[in-house]
Amino acid sequence: MNAASLAYYVSPANLRPLAFKLMRKAALALVVKGLIGVIPTACAQQPAPQQIAAISAPTISIDNFAFSQPSLTVPVGTKVTWINHDDMLHTVADEGKSFKSDPLDSNETFSHVFDKPGTYKYFCSLHPHMQGTIVVQ
Repeated sequence: MNAASLAYYVSPANLRPLAFKLMRKAALALVVKGLIGVIPTACAQQPAPQQIAAISAPTISIDNFAFSQPSLTVPVGTKVTWINHDDMLHTVADEGKSFKSDPLDSNETFSHVFDKPGTYKYFCSLHPHMQGTIVVQ
């Protein structure tokens, strides 16, 4: 590619439509995420019995760059939920790569059902000093 064709592709006239297209896609993604977040509360019904059991499942808080329960032992089939109470983004990632959350913003949650016995060491991939362990029996 020569300098003239490179200049054509990076000229403001050619980049401007691309930038607007990307901004429209980002805005649409934010709107869709907001709508999807509202749907469950707008359509809330009486929880089914299996949902009641999930409500009492273990919850691990993320706050002050730490997991509230650095070690937790649960039976096979337990759903564990992490909730970010920090002002920073955090993730929950298994060292064995069996699960990984998207970055969690304040008050967002991530859940994983532990269906196999074992020891699962997890950490925040954005802040690797944050670590925890789930022992599944």
